Amino acid sequence: MRSRRGFTLIELLVVIAIIALLMAILMPALQRVKKQAQSVACRSRLKSWGLMFKFYTDDYDGSFNPGWNVNETTLWMNSLRPYYKDEWDLLKCPTATRVDEGGLEGTFMAMTRECDLPGGGMYVYEFSYGINNWTNAMEQARGARLEHEFWKRADVKGAYRIPVFADSTWHDGWPRATDEPIQLPWDFGVGNTGTTGEMNHHCIDRHNGWVNFLFMDWSVRPVGLKELWTLEWHRGYDENGPYTKAGGMIPSDWPAWLRKYKDY
Repeated sequence: MRSRRGFTLIELLVVIAIIALLMAILMPALQRVKKQAQSVACRSRLKSWGLMFKFYTDDYDGSFNPGWNVNETTLWMNSLRPYYKDEWDLLKCPTATRVDEGGLEGTFMAMTRECDLPGGGMYVYEFSYGINNWTNAMEQARGARLEHEFWKRADVKGAYRIPVFADSTWHDGWPRATDEPIQLPWDFGVGNTGTTGEMNHHCIDRHNGWVNFLFMDWSVRPVGLKELWTLEWHRGYDENGPYTKAGGMIPSDWPAWLRKYKDY
């Protein structure tokens, strides 16, 4: 009776090498599939936010939340809390859920913000989405942010061009057509940068050249990083500003990390 022959050491090493090669080939593809799934899940969450903003504006006769018109008790995290009902996952893009222990923000990290609560006390919110503050129902200017520039209401013309809520490195922003793009992808806007540079809260490479946006008609779609400068952020915004093709921007004018992406 013949004895059974096992693997030799050479054969075993060959099998291991083949498996390692297959893993090396498959892993990038699996990573791409994972990122695509996360991007789809992100858009799904933004669609939920579209419903919540719609419910809010319906309940308040078409008006958005006051935001900084009052104080931080009326920021979106507080104002819309009765609608998202403490479903905390909705406040984060699936690609940016980790909170840095040092309190740092990042393209793929969630942020924290301690806010006053309407009923008193404080709460630390964690999120990786931010609102276009030009939607706030402001009743007076806030420094250089003039009162007549705010949208205030949802029932306006061209709502499909007006950003409401999106992937972000901070909970709010006041983008302007003259905001200069960052020179390096990790120089994104952090915290309150005042009246300039806040486009860079959203100019982040979170979805391979795209960021996901909710618009005022409650539609959701990916927006190209250079396309950000063409959206109608506030009343009187120049959609043909200096960082658009219509405004004379050419591919070589963009910082190196942005040149490979589509021009608008």
